[in-house]
Amino acid sequence: MIQRMTGGDAIVSGLKAHGVDQVFGLPGVQLYGLFDAFARAGMKVIGARHEQGSAYMAFGAARATGKPQVCAVVPGPGMLNASAAMLTAYGANAPVLMLTGQVSEAFLGRERGALHEMRDQLGVMRGFTKWAARIEHPSEAPAMIARAFQEMTSGRPGPVALEAPWDFFTQAAGVPEAFTLPPLPAPDPDPDAIAEAAALLNHAKAPMIFTGGGAQDAAQRGDRLRPGHRGRLEGQPTGPVAPSRGSGDRRRGHSAARSGSPGRRVRRRGRARSRRPRPSASSIPQHPGMSCSSMWPIPSETAGSMIRSPS
Repeated sequence: MIQRMTGGDAIVSGLKAHGVDQVFGLPGVQLYGLFDAFARAGMKVIGARHEQGSAYMAFGAARATGKPQVCAVVPGPGMLNASAAMLTAYGANAPVLMLTGQVSEAFLGRERGALHEMRDQLGVMRGFTKWAARIEHPSEAPAMIARAFQEMTSGRPGPVALEAPWDFFTQAAGVPEAFTLPPLPAPDPDPDAIAEAAALLNHAKAPMIFTGGGAQDAAQRGDRLRPGHRGRLEGQPTGPVAPSRGSGDRRRGHSAARSGSPGRRVRRRGRARSRRPRPSASSIPQHPGMSCSSMWPIPSETAGSMIRSPS
């Protein structure tokens, strides 16, 4: 069914088809048409004062919920501000979709100095995401949104990005109905490697499975590792560590403490507090004339040799 709508409305329709009801974003002139579409659809927009904050909030929500999250930032410097969070999401296997704008279609690739113009922005985004593409017409939005979610959630999860020209978001055209795509098929596991790993675990005195964040969505499959099941592992395997907290059954003692925190206990209702007193600002020695109260402690033999900068 074809409906006439703007490019911004077409994007929002695609997001809603994938269960998205909130967006982390910082509006700018290139995205006014998109944020107007958010308002018309009643989409919850969580704002920030910096694009990096918007993207990191989306990253945090993706890690906390295990579900894809969306952020919207202006092109050029705004996209670059958000790239730090997107690269973090890439390393942490977090499904985050970044929506960004572009210069007007008439100025694409012409390097005329348009507002926030950036040479090969699409190529730059492909360097820190699993997949990135440009939507050039409202009728392409449903397929592009569906492909973005497919790429985000297939195989190793990760961030993706979509850009669109400034005038795309307000351009009206006939748009197909939004749809979803299934995840791409996973590669077949190596049965010999699985058998070898099971043999190593069976002969280990204290078996432990050390998993990464990519196992977060495999929590329901963890029961297969219990004794008497298919793996036939002797004893209760432990793990996972902090990056994959949630992929094991903590009630059965399958979840280990944070890597790098040897032996530190965690209270039932929160992490145990350190008994070592924290230094206050007044207890940190400072050189006369220094106004920064958050400096690192300065040895007494060093403080006397410091040179005060002229005011």
